Amino acid sequence: MEIFIISLTAFLVAILTFFSGFGLGTILTPVFMIFFPVDLAIALTGVVHFFNNIFKLFLVGRNGDKQVLIRFGIPAVIAAFAGSWVLLNITDLEPLFSYEMFGRSFEVEPVKFIISILLIIFASMDLIPYFQNLTFGKEKLPIGGALSGFFGGLSGNQGALRSAFLIKAGLSKEAFIGTAVVVSTFVDFTRLSVYATRFAQTDLIDNIQLVTIATLSAIAGAYLGNKLLKKVTLKFLQVTVAIMLIVISVALGAGWI
Repeated sequence: MEIFIISLTAFLVAILTFFSGFGLGTILTPVFMIFFPVDLAIALTGVVHFFNNIFKLFLVGRNGDKQVLIRFGIPAVIAAFAGSWVLLNITDLEPLFSYEMFGRSFEVEPVKFIISILLIIFASMDLIPYFQNLTFGKEKLPIGGALSGFFGGLSGNQGALRSAFLIKAGLSKEAFIGTAVVVSTFVDFTRLSVYATRFAQTDLIDNIQLVTIATLSAIAGAYLGNKLLKKVTLKFLQVTVAIMLIVISVALGAGWI
């Protein structure tokens, strides 16, 4: 049953995240956590996410904007090292607060709460008419890269901040998706390298079948998403990103994911 649920989730989410540039790891991790311990769930999700990005890199990586990749991607990779190191070397901060709902307990962590606030701000800029024609100058890209990379290493939530900056960078939809995929792949490689010592202690080998099927499902979703790309307008892309930003930010801020 877990193979079916996880694989179906990976397939459906991969279609959506092909356009938005984020969400597969964020949504898939809680699904894995239903069936596995937290550390193993993080490891399994990381493997699926990384190989899905490798596949998307071959599909659309060539569309990445080289100037944006340099200005945004390099700071993102450097900051991802820093965020990953901080995660593995600091004592976990106490939750801001906890509450119960539907018979379950939820804790709101400081890092995720901060990210959720940032995401709501960025999402609002895509939905409020006044901000719809606003673009971030190229000089702002290193800041966006550093923020997304650092929080990606620290909490695994890098894609939403990355998309929030890139969607306002004046890129075409093809360049936006291609650039996001390239940056995501390198940040994934960076943080997984730092996490490797922790992942080595998890039971990955015994779940290789599940990882393989989930990865193939995500790849199938990415392939379908690429086929649908020609039918998607930039406006649809902006609204999709904004809505997903709000959904993810509420879930993060509430401690659901």
